[in-house]
Amino acid sequence: MSRPPILFPLFAGIETLEGVGAKTAAHFAQIAVERPRDLIFTLPHAGVDRRPVATIRGASLPATLTVAVEVGAHVAPRRKGGPARIFVRDAETEFQVVFFHAHGDHLQKLLPTGQRRVISGKVEIFDGIAQMVHPDHVLRPEEAQGLPAFEPVYPLTAGLTQKLMARAVAGALTRLPDLAEWIDAALVAREGWPGWAQAVRAAHAPASMADMIAEAPARRRLAYDEFFAHQLTLALARASVRRGKGRASVGTGVLQARVRASLPYRATGAQDRALAEIAADMEADRRMSRLLQGDVGSGKTLVAFLALLIAVEAGGQGVMMAPTEILARQHLESLAPLAVEAGVTLDILSGRDKGAERAAKLAALAAGRTQILVGTHAVFQKDVHFADLRLAIVDEQHRFGVAQRLELAQKGITADVLVMTATPIPRSLALAQYGDMDVSVLDEKPAGRQPVTTALVSTGRLDEVVAHLGRALAEGRQAYWVCPLVEESELVDLTAAEDRFTALRARFGEGVVGLVHGQMPAAEKDAAMADFAAGRSRVLVATTVIEVGVNVPAASIMVIERAEIFGLAQLHQLRGRVGRGVAASTCLLVYQPPLGEAAGRRLQILRETEDGFRIAEEDLAMRGAGDLIGTAQSGLPRFRIADLERQAGLMAVAQSDARRLLAEDPGLASARGAAARVLLWLMEQDRAIRLISVG
Repeated sequence: MSRPPILFPLFAGIETLEGVGAKTAAHFAQIAVERPRDLIFTLPHAGVDRRPVATIRGASLPATLTVAVEVGAHVAPRRKGGPARIFVRDAETEFQVVFFHAHGDHLQKLLPTGQRRVISGKVEIFDGIAQMVHPDHVLRPEEAQGLPAFEPVYPLTAGLTQKLMARAVAGALTRLPDLAEWIDAALVAREGWPGWAQAVRAAHAPASMADMIAEAPARRRLAYDEFFAHQLTLALARASVRRGKGRASVGTGVLQARVRASLPYRATGAQDRALAEIAADMEADRRMSRLLQGDVGSGKTLVAFLALLIAVEAGGQGVMMAPTEILARQHLESLAPLAVEAGVTLDILSGRDKGAERAAKLAALAAGRTQILVGTHAVFQKDVHFADLRLAIVDEQHRFGVAQRLELAQKGITADVLVMTATPIPRSLALAQYGDMDVSVLDEKPAGRQPVTTALVSTGRLDEVVAHLGRALAEGRQAYWVCPLVEESELVDLTAAEDRFTALRARFGEGVVGLVHGQMPAAEKDAAMADFAAGRSRVLVATTVIEVGVNVPAASIMVIERAEIFGLAQLHQLRGRVGRGVAASTCLLVYQPPLGEAAGRRLQILRETEDGFRIAEEDLAMRGAGDLIGTAQSGLPRFRIADLERQAGLMAVAQSDARRLLAEDPGLASARGAAARVLLWLMEQDRAIRLISVG
């Protein structure tokens, strides 16, 4: 499939526009504009009111004004490069127009004494005299009609001027093709949206500030187009996964009942609801593609294990994948007691298994003797064969994007897929990142989880923190001490962590304090973690490797050094490592004063709430979508017009619209389907286009 010819004019080089040469094209590239298409999606971000006034008298200055004047005397500069002044008079008062570095004869041509001109620019008072320095426009009265009443202002970079930009945009707009409508007719009518080309023209010709806001019909429509193209891509990915025939896995409930009976508490309503959604997906004969998102400590592990038991009850196997070896081992530890209660065989496969040991594990897996496997992505290597894999659970920390999910599906794994994330994701981002999946949310804490008291302590009071720690250790408690990630350089962090480790070890004694950081060999890391989990060491000094998934119920104190340089979600994750046992827990956020406004706000939010979803929304509001998940590695699209933070509702509409269109027209063969294909080309959703062509 190739790009439709109707779009060729928009995808030509930018230098095919009049007045744009190679040099200007290089400047345009600085703002990611390389073709007319990029230009039409670069909307003005401000505007200047150019409506004419009779006089500048009485205006509240400084202000940009447009006024008809009679040109008076020219006064040459007193010194080289000094200001040239021209006296002008409007209907009621006299003022000066000032130019620097201009030739007298050029100025005389521009503003001939005794003639009338319309000038537009910023008027200010200087030394008690009103003056306009370098007017933006100087026009003959008959040309003044061409001045827009409201002039759009575009984002620029060195080498580009508003005039050049306006001329290039005007050139690009002459190439707008007349495209068939891809949005559902009822939606267009309900929202009162213009057609696509009309919306593009309107967005570039605002009549007032009201036309510049995101909610203005033309802009809202163009934002919807971006969201719709993105959601259509995700919906195609979802359809492609679901087209792969699934197997109906119907649980008997026997093994699940054993595990539930062994628990000292009842599952929460949210856990029951999520499990019912998962079970219904597994019973269907198409592949499940579901996201389970839960806050820190919401009990995802139990839901995941009960889901794996459905696969075993149905006569098959289940696998749980974690991004790192440490996390895989932790899953193994937390699942092992549950597996004993259920009476199922559980094993782990990682890159560390070699030779005979690995061969034995693979044989047990292929024969179906191992019912549940835990591991890293190594579980999908060529030589790993399952007897009957029914469910794959991916524990992801943002590192498993749509592309990887499709890859999993393409490995001929007909298994249902459940992705788990421990990071609560704001609704708009969940739609953008996981729009190809169905979502289950765990938003209740299981009974018996202790609230964590969070306090802010300045670095000046570190001695008190260490003293507090000493008292807690004497009571038999355990603590984490997290050292900062400085300058993104692991070596500097290492020194910070090692210095802290040495200081605490000197204070509390050999063997009491453990250390774990990213540069350690895996075996040492695991050993340090195991010592802490078993209670052999009482304080674990760590870099952020412990952010996710570490489960040591006896640990009830979390000290985070230089907390002000961590992100909100990260701090929330770290705090979630405590409050897992029976003891009341504390989290001490140690900061270095003075605190900047944003850092202060972050620490304040953490002190106020433990609700991960509220924290995630605040994080998004403070940092914006790109920073929140690191756009480059997340596969999150960069929208030119749409605003993920503020238009979540529009994204939700786009998702249901895209899914409905594909349900009615899977091959995009109808008139609206064909229009939607053109939209995918226009928005450069190449992956989606590949998915249609393989469909």
